[in-house]
Amino acid sequence: MLTTKFDPLKDKMLQVLDPKGKVVDAKLEPKIDDETLIKMYETMLLGRTADTKALQYQRQGRMLTYAPIKGQEAAQVGVAAALGKEDWFVPAFREMAALLYKGAPLKQLYLYWYGNEEGNHFDPDLKILPISVPIASQINHAAGIAYASKIQKKEEVTVAYVGDGGTSHGEFHEGVNFGAVFNLPMITVIQNNQFAISTPRSVQSKAKNLATKAVGYGIPGIVVDGNDPLAMYIATVEARERALKGDGPTLIEAVTYRLGPHTTSDDPTIYRDEKDFKDAETKDPLIRFKQYLIDKKLWSDEKDEEKIKEFTDYSNKIFKEVEETGLVDLDDVFDYQYETLPPHIEEQRQRAKERGGK
Repeated sequence: MLTTKFDPLKDKMLQVLDPKGKVVDAKLEPKIDDETLIKMYETMLLGRTADTKALQYQRQGRMLTYAPIKGQEAAQVGVAAALGKEDWFVPAFREMAALLYKGAPLKQLYLYWYGNEEGNHFDPDLKILPISVPIASQINHAAGIAYASKIQKKEEVTVAYVGDGGTSHGEFHEGVNFGAVFNLPMITVIQNNQFAISTPRSVQSKAKNLATKAVGYGIPGIVVDGNDPLAMYIATVEARERALKGDGPTLIEAVTYRLGPHTTSDDPTIYRDEKDFKDAETKDPLIRFKQYLIDKKLWSDEKDEEKIKEFTDYSNKIFKEVEETGLVDLDDVFDYQYETLPPHIEEQRQRAKERGGK
């Protein structure tokens, strides 16, 4: 089993593709059909393109505060590709590429960052929970869903995402511990992008790596190269198989790097070491996966340019639709918060209307 071979206590990291897209161990390379490989890369590329456009929209004052995903596409798509349609996905707030792979429409994701709560109301058939900004609270939600799946004897797994900073929160411990104690079909993925806003990973925990936290819960943990979609895929496949057999949860640490700001309200140059950043750019997940597909004769530089243009045009088209239809009625912001609106909130509504709110 991979979770035994790559023991986090020995500080080993699972990797299939190196930064240049070369397979480091042929025995580890997963057997994924060509169609799926292309879908994985195209979703990563769409995520990167839509992310770039979202940053531009926000800087133009056309979108609210946004949390970029640049550099973390493999840590998301590699997991999503290993899941079945019946499996649940419980995001934090930086999982756009995974949500796209799971079937969430880009328009809905843009709506969310535009400030329209319809963006958080996913089609029930997708089995995606709402985007969760409160740190680590979603881990308890995931444990609850996995518990329900076990009680109902359903063949489904719940995957939850959390950031490296989220592992310092009590709800991370409560949710993962609950999942372990009750042997639930649950996978927790730590997107270790090295920073909790401006707080570096070294200040989050004295542990050798974050996957070692699994030891305390009595479950398997594994450190994975989060810039390698194939490594993320096989780690998730194994964790899913364990869960469906009734062997309980797995903790996966995806070691990656946030190439953008925490959100558009953040300036990472204040706290980020420029040398580390430049090094991280050479490990970009899209660079290695693109080269892997080119070597397999499944992709080309020309195809890449075509797709980037296609996805750029598509992102612009979708956001135009959001701008044309995405504004909510002012009363909707106030009417559904309280059974009876308190006087001071009513005053806020009236002031907003006087300023021209609709």
